[in-house]
Amino acid sequence: MRGGIPSCCNRFQVAIFQRSLLREFGNLAVAVFATLFAITLTTQLIRFLGQAASGKLLSEAVLALLGFSALNYLPVLLSLTLFITVLMTISRSYRDSEMVIWFSSGLPLTAWVRPVLIFAAPLVLLIALLSLYLAPWANKQSEEYRRQLDSRDELSRIAPGVFRESANAERVFFVEGVSGDSRQVKNVFVTSVQHGRLGVMVSRHGYEETAANGDRFIVLADGRRYEGNPGDAEYRVMEFKRYAARIETREAKVGMIPARALSTRKLLDDPHRGNLAELLWRIGLPLAALNLTLLAIPLAFVNPRASRSTNLVFALLTYMVYSNLLSVSQAWVSQGRLSFHIGWWAVHVAMLLLLLALFYRRMSINSTFRRGR
Repeated sequence: MRGGIPSCCNRFQVAIFQRSLLREFGNLAVAVFATLFAITLTTQLIRFLGQAASGKLLSEAVLALLGFSALNYLPVLLSLTLFITVLMTISRSYRDSEMVIWFSSGLPLTAWVRPVLIFAAPLVLLIALLSLYLAPWANKQSEEYRRQLDSRDELSRIAPGVFRESANAERVFFVEGVSGDSRQVKNVFVTSVQHGRLGVMVSRHGYEETAANGDRFIVLADGRRYEGNPGDAEYRVMEFKRYAARIETREAKVGMIPARALSTRKLLDDPHRGNLAELLWRIGLPLAALNLTLLAIPLAFVNPRASRSTNLVFALLTYMVYSNLLSVSQAWVSQGRLSFHIGWWAVHVAMLLLLLALFYRRMSINSTFRRGR
């Protein structure tokens, strides 16, 4: 018994409170994540569409690369979702004066840690799995897909209404449209440089043809060729019924795979500075998510009589500083200016100390307020 109320009743009330709090966390997290995910997808889609419009990216590759990009951003989005969800929920409790009842009943601010950790633990584990395994896989698939696109021959890269450059940068193709047969194009424009002279060909239609030895050609029919040098008065005009140009095949580029596309196992097997820097980032994401979630508890304080945006500005500043410190640590490890054995934990310990200091300050203020009453 305590104050005439059985302790079992207190435990029952706490259980009800935690269930309602977890429900509020869950509902708000879904809304926050959906908003962040939509913003990220829209931003990436605009970027890929811009590259496709300028001819740097094939239009059919937009959706695939968008999916790989979304998987890569998931750990960061989930971390930010945790931080914003806890911050907004506790801030609402302050604004609605629920925290006054909370503190008046003798419960400290640290009593929020347990329900927050219950809510955050599954998501932090998911962030770790995404950061260590799924995001590297998505980056690897994206790199391989881009290499496959770069290795495609000139004809397969031609798209209606888009200028395409050949592999050796000697020819530029443009087709106005595709006829009923997808292998036939109409109103073709080709510019090329041969023996130091610029040639421009226009044709009503063209098609693909394969020779007996396996070489592939693009055949232009019923067209003209203008040949000369820009600025010169002399040029030649030739009409042709059939003109064939060999299609060059491009070999897939064999280059160094970036560290972000390597699996975590390969990073550990080859621990040079670049791989260690990438490993630091992957380990740091779940640790940062946990720290940020707990930091949201003291940062959520709102004085109902004062401005409601002050704590949000400070919380946003804290998140930006934390994220930038992680990026700086990664860069320093990659450059050899910081040891990986120090870099992977130093920033997180510093933020943990800040977390303890904020909890101590907030609890001291609450204790002074209760004694004053």
